[in-house]
Amino acid sequence: MTIPTLFQKIHKIISQIPKGKVATYGHIAVLAGNPRAARTVGWVLNSSKSDELPWHRVINAQGRSSFPDRNKRMLQQSMLEAEGIIFNNEKVDLDIFLWNGNNLHLS
Repeated sequence: MTIPTLFQKIHKIISQIPKGKVATYGHIAVLAGNPRAARTVGWVLNSSKSDELPWHRVINAQGRSSFPDRNKRMLQQSMLEAEGIIFNNEKVDLDIFLWNGNNLHLS
């Protein structure tokens, strides 16, 4: 049996975020077993191909996009809105749309 690396765990978690839900960098790190690895989540997203993972479903702890570029923020928002996620002032209500890790499979 092979033990997955943190990078592999994060990749697998992001790939399982369902449509209509979001996860924060920190929440993904917690699900991966390393609560201090929120920046590593960003590295995983940055190093993967854009169509490989549902990158648009990962947002910051305030419910906002972390992209400094407005065009990327608006792209992410439009992709999430197409999945039924509602924004209020460019912010997602995490009480409603945060994925809690239901049905997560890391093995």
